[in-house]
Amino acid sequence: MTILCGNDDVTPQWTGDPSAARALQTSWSRCVIRENRLPPLRFVAGADVGFESQGTVTRAVLVVLSWPSLAFMDYSVARLPTVMPYIPGLLSFRECPALLKALGELRLTPDLVLCDGQGIAHHRRFGVASHFGVLSGLPTIGVAKSRLCGQYEDVGNEPGASKPLLDEGECIGKVLRTRVNVKPVYVSIGHKVDLDTALDLVKQATPRYRLPEPIRWADGIASRRLSFMKRLRAIQNQ
Repeated sequence: MTILCGNDDVTPQWTGDPSAARALQTSWSRCVIRENRLPPLRFVAGADVGFESQGTVTRAVLVVLSWPSLAFMDYSVARLPTVMPYIPGLLSFRECPALLKALGELRLTPDLVLCDGQGIAHHRRFGVASHFGVLSGLPTIGVAKSRLCGQYEDVGNEPGASKPLLDEGECIGKVLRTRVNVKPVYVSIGHKVDLDTALDLVKQATPRYRLPEPIRWADGIASRRLSFMKRLRAIQNQ
């Protein structure tokens, strides 16, 4: 599969060279579409990536939920050899090959993917949500648990309160409080979604906990947490 951005071939070729990877991020960031190209939403996925065998194996999990009911529909787990060492700011080069493999193993194609990580709220405006969105062609949103770059004012403690995340005068995301007395999350454009829509969709996908349900499911299956594995087995036995 060849993926083009303008006249550039952005088909993933994971050389593992950090300087080349940074240059690619800067170049490919112009491929990110920051306006809505969303289809009618029926299926929304959550993406989580982790590492096994002392970091030598990359594991990606995608979980598809129905929209807006957030009922479980499908999931996939993909494992690949890790292609790049841990380098801050370049995590998407480690994560995207396994994410693309997991996407190809789903029975249902999601209309939107919420990624556990940054979108354009990244030094070169090309975090994992943007990287995966450009490579897959799917609309994506970054929902990160920590800030990579930018500054923001204090966020109110009530659920739904948000503040702009600013970097060098550019709004690169929103800092969103999803629960009272719980740390906020960092919402940013991934691909084919504008920021206001991304913020609204993340709010809708987060009815009870700090993280959106699609990401909670993906993290729960990836971590093999007992509560999620019991729910998964119950669904599979229906």
